[in-house]
Amino acid sequence: MFVNPDEFVRLVLSYKHTAFRLEQRDDQYSDPEEDEPFRRFLAGEPMTGWNDEWEDMLRRRTADGQLMTRVRVVADPHTDYTRFLLDLASINVPAGEDIRYLPRDRAKGLDLPGEDFWLIDSSTVVILRFAEDNALIGAEVLDDPAVVVRHCYYRDVACHYAIPYEEYVRS
Repeated sequence: MFVNPDEFVRLVLSYKHTAFRLEQRDDQYSDPEEDEPFRRFLAGEPMTGWNDEWEDMLRRRTADGQLMTRVRVVADPHTDYTRFLLDLASINVPAGEDIRYLPRDRAKGLDLPGEDFWLIDSSTVVILRFAEDNALIGAEVLDDPAVVVRHCYYRDVACHYAIPYEEYVRS
């Protein structure tokens, strides 16, 4: 099943226990909600306020025992977008999101898939689909057990080799 970007967001936020995201894109994908904060980040201006709703959601869900985890595969040197996401992680991690970083050279031999995806409650895989201009056009939703198990494996491998945010920013 293919869902549009709005349905995709609702699906991701429908998780009951766990939501995992593997991010492998070095450049910003076209997201109107991030365009202005990204521009302000590049200009060295404060980015306060725009992420408050997400931060509040993370705090509530973490308090309820729900877990959101991300592994970001990143190039070295970092792109401007990776630096922006590192700055954003300084807010999201204290709010309860487990964000880890996997250097691209370390990820090469891990047999990870080529696409970004969400794994919802270890039962649904949501593969993000982008247009050539980096616009998110929607997501493919899969619940075939073999596909889910394979993506659970990808999650486990990525989390095992990735570096937690706090440790990553210290290095």
